[in-house]
Amino acid sequence: MAFPSRDPCFLPLWQNGPFPGAFYHFPGTQNGTGGFQKSQSPITTGTSVIGIQFKDGIIISADILGSYGSLARYRNLERLMKVNDNIILGASGDYADFQCIKSYVERKILEEQCLDDGFSLKPKALHCWLTRVMYNRRSNFDPFWNNFVIAGLEDGQPFLATVDKLGTAYKDPVIATGYGAYMATPILRKAYEENSQMSKEEAIQLIYKVNQVLFYRDARSFPKYHLGIVTKEKGVEIQGPIDIESYWGPAIL
Repeated sequence: MAFPSRDPCFLPLWQNGPFPGAFYHFPGTQNGTGGFQKSQSPITTGTSVIGIQFKDGIIISADILGSYGSLARYRNLERLMKVNDNIILGASGDYADFQCIKSYVERKILEEQCLDDGFSLKPKALHCWLTRVMYNRRSNFDPFWNNFVIAGLEDGQPFLATVDKLGTAYKDPVIATGYGAYMATPILRKAYEENSQMSKEEAIQLIYKVNQVLFYRDARSFPKYHLGIVTKEKGVEIQGPIDIESYWGPAIL
């Protein structure tokens, strides 16, 4: 059976999606014919993903808005993905690129289920794999225009890490992407330094406060967000959309 060479979604399952050394030609990428690289012209985008480690696990959040340029066009997008019972993947940036990466991850999970060997994907492995994928695309001058946040438990210990479109990757107890890297990180880091053993309820309240600040300050944010929680007792929980209360009285002055 012949598979189309220009569409990675139709690659055979055994090729495991993208891997170092492979270059995938997408429709519209630069190929000497004067076309443009769609990955470098993101159309529908999502803003910040924020995450913090608490006493018993990890909590991350992302709002549900897809911005079509400066237009708040799509208001029901999910940017948190449940990878398995131990990992949540959050994405900011181009939503189409996120959908492509999501299809690769789903393929990996399906292959693991087919092996049925008792092993499952761990957050460090997903983080390492995503780093290679993002760096490979960046090296081919056709990056996936995303910042990813990986949250999960590694051998019972909280794990929170990120990788951006250049393949730059690190782990930290506090992570925020997009505009949140400027507005949310100081709030999250101050709270974590004052109480690194905060409870789940305290972390939920902190995330709500940070999303409220981002809604006031970030023109691409939205007053509804999804909340992802990973704990040893309950595994992965994704809640929402959760409404944010706001007051714009002073704006008319």
